[in-house]
Amino acid sequence: MADLIVKAGVKDSLDEYNVSGDFYDALDDEVTELLADAAERAEDNDRKTVQPRDL
Repeated sequence: MADLIVKAGVKDSLDEYNVSGDFYDALDDEVTELLADAAERAEDNDRKTVQPRDL
């Protein structure tokens, strides 16, 4: 796990909801996959700069 997620930020964004402890790991996994896909798209387009369009 890359620990990309800041728990306090998630809690602030979901302030009206309870957040289970395992939600953070699942969210971190999703973000890690999203970043890997964006990096792959940039590379496929011969760029070393990841841009918003890569999402």
